[in-house]
Amino acid sequence: MARFDRLTVYNTILADGLVPLFYHADLDTAKNVAAALAEGGSRVLEFTNRGDFAIEVFTPLIKACAASHPALIIGVGSVEDAPTAAMYIAHGANFVVGPTFNEEVARLCNRRKIPYMPGCGTVNEIALAEEFGAEIVKIFPGDSVGGPGFIKAVRGPRPWTRIMPTGGVSLDEENLRGWFDAGAACVGMGSKLVRKDLLQAGNFDTIRENVSAALATIRALRGG
Repeated sequence: MARFDRLTVYNTILADGLVPLFYHADLDTAKNVAAALAEGGSRVLEFTNRGDFAIEVFTPLIKACAASHPALIIGVGSVEDAPTAAMYIAHGANFVVGPTFNEEVARLCNRRKIPYMPGCGTVNEIALAEEFGAEIVKIFPGDSVGGPGFIKAVRGPRPWTRIMPTGGVSLDEENLRGWFDAGAACVGMGSKLVRKDLLQAGNFDTIRENVSAALATIRALRGG
């Protein structure tokens, strides 16, 4: 069962403006990344369902973090279908993110009051996701569907739409400025934040510094 209610999850994501995401098959490495993100100031973590037996890393990870970093809100990403979403929700996922929109996942998450942030690539997909209760929609891959210009264009006639670009988001201030100036509600950041070379070197201090810098930049861009 989720430890955080839906409103708390959404409000935290919107307040911080950043959803760090990663996957790693090794539990100890995943714990170290989670610790680095939390110590760097992140209150949210998306563990992506991208490898075989990912649930076997997710379950002990979320239990360990509940004890060591109790304020960290952990959810699951790369979820394409309702059975997978149900499995992760049963193991404590506080939110569900998908690369695509799936009506069955939306119904399941609404029934359990779990935030669902589906991936969308067109205005019609965004509208349908919102019709099924999505408060935040993910545009993916963000740099390929039109970048910041796409967000600005969508929010012209639909200012109520909250968009989280993922894919093409980096630590660079100008990159972040482009997304937030266009009207992004928050951003998802994966390989540019939790870099493969840092994982291979066990350099979790730099991951901690990266997330701290990203959060500081986002606060500054939003006017503090």
